Amino acid sequence: MERIGVFLSSNSDIDPAYVEAALRLGQWIGQQGKTLVYGGNAMGLMEQLAQSVRKNGGHVVGVIPQGAEYGHMHVSDAVDTAFYCANMADRKQTLLQESDILVALPGGIGTLDEVLSVVAAATVGEHTKRVLLYNVGHCWDSFLHLLDDLRRQKLIYRPTEDFLQEVSDFAQLTEILR
Repeated sequence: MERIGVFLSSNSDIDPAYVEAALRLGQWIGQQGKTLVYGGNAMGLMEQLAQSVRKNGGHVVGVIPQGAEYGHMHVSDAVDTAFYCANMADRKQTLLQESDILVALPGGIGTLDEVLSVVAAATVGEHTKRVLLYNVGHCWDSFLHLLDDLRRQKLIYRPTEDFLQEVSDFAQLTEILR
């Protein structure tokens, strides 16, 4: 896996364990000479991850919606290569296209949207890429319980395990990403 797509929060005021996980993943990506593909934002976990990759010798690809200077989003100076896209839907498609595998670090609505979009597309045969839910501090537990509940109710009838995998520790994560 050379091009690792990462979905994660742009918030800065979060659990320090989440920041540490982003920094550690960025360090590993950089030291392995791999490429980070992410949303390009200069805030929160996104910026921490990108700066860590860059500082450790990796390549950083930002996928940035046109007019990205809206609201709280600013393009990171850690971005080596920028893909500008039409909107957030195009951003998700480009992130998927440019990544070999995807990792979801802690995040909110945008991260959930990205994860579910990738998994939904995989379940209907649009691609075979996986999303690894890096369950730092049990941040994904409620989401995983919701998926289990939907399966019990037979509302999710196709297996998602081939496309969505919980990862509970860093060693397991990096072993899969090798």
